[in-house]
Amino acid sequence: MRAALLAEHRKLVSTRLWWILLLGMGVYLAFIGAVMAFSFTLTGEDAGTPPLAGRDAATATYSLVNAIGYVFPLVVGSLSVTTEFRHRTITQTLLVEPRRNVVVSAKLLATVPVGLALGLVGVFALVATSAPVLAWRGDGAYLSDPEVIAVLVLGVVTTALWAVIGAAFGMLLTNQVAAVVVILAFTQLVEPIARTALGAVDALAGASAYLPGAAADALIGASLFGEIAGIDLLPRWGGALVLLAYAAAFALAGRLTTFRRDIG
Repeated sequence: MRAALLAEHRKLVSTRLWWILLLGMGVYLAFIGAVMAFSFTLTGEDAGTPPLAGRDAATATYSLVNAIGYVFPLVVGSLSVTTEFRHRTITQTLLVEPRRNVVVSAKLLATVPVGLALGLVGVFALVATSAPVLAWRGDGAYLSDPEVIAVLVLGVVTTALWAVIGAAFGMLLTNQVAAVVVILAFTQLVEPIARTALGAVDALAGASAYLPGAAADALIGASLFGEIAGIDLLPRWGGALVLLAYAAAFALAGRLTTFRRDIG
């Protein structure tokens, strides 16, 4: 298992694409963090009352590592699997390690350190640009507040979980282009619309909490979407269980389909 894990980790970090996505995530979140911090601290006759203030503004801003940034670890995780199918190196992988349960487990676990790196960069980028704005124009950056610290730490953990979910999804949908398109469509369009639509119906509002993005918000303990829309989240442990369930479901489906068939 150790040899398989090291091999999968080397495959993932030896490509330049994950570095590009890491840099892209940092730049994107730095920009979005600054924009949102300014929007929360706007005051005056034209701006009106800020939608959020104080610690709520800080936690909502720092939670953007999930609300905006989770597409990056999902894509990185999916590429860790789909790249092998695209370049047909999966055959060599299975010849070296024929135990498919070991290969599946190694691919999932190998994404964890990369996901943690993405989370650290994303959180640092957010704090670097938004905290000075919140401290300068708002009620403070709240970086010493225990709840804010928890949001920052769990933001990193959640990003790592997204990378695992991405790898599990890549096992189910091995076509690289299709996997990336589905991830982009779901994160940027489908789930935001679904959360809004379900939240608008009282009888269905509770179901929106079980969507993957909402579950991740619950684990972090803060949600820009939830603060603005007023939608309740699951408890942190509930959010963690839902995310793990998504990862397990995708991985199991991939093991019973893709990794059960002969691969040539």
